[in-house]
Amino acid sequence: MSPKKRRRLYFAIALVVAGAGGAALIVRALQDNVLYFYSPSDIATKHVPPDVAFRIGGLVEKGSVAHGPGTEVRFIVTDGRKRVPIAYSGALPDLFREGQGVVATGALARGGVFRASEVLAKHDERYMPPEVVDALKRAGRWKEGGT
Repeated sequence: MSPKKRRRLYFAIALVVAGAGGAALIVRALQDNVLYFYSPSDIATKHVPPDVAFRIGGLVEKGSVAHGPGTEVRFIVTDGRKRVPIAYSGALPDLFREGQGVVATGALARGGVFRASEVLAKHDERYMPPEVVDALKRAGRWKEGGT
């Protein structure tokens, strides 16, 4: 093999290695920013491990909202099949109430309680987050034309 061909081969190999390394770095960086959405039934069937950040959505179960000291709130989110207790400390959205759709961001604690860092409620009477609608349809709890 001539020296010129050998240099081209080394350059091509270095280019492939650098490209693979760059792609690996990009994929790793994006994994840290991905938040999966789960319904309460998904959490039970997929066995989501503790301390992994994700979003949970469903309906706030009627009679489940309990206010604690300060801004601490506990409530239960359901999709009609399964229920997940949620603990949140902070100001709740104005439209948060029992029987309404909600999406919370956070992670499961070891005891099975979802520790929310953010709670979002639907913004008007006709809108519900698409993930919550899909979860409720899978559970057979969705009524067309409203909640």
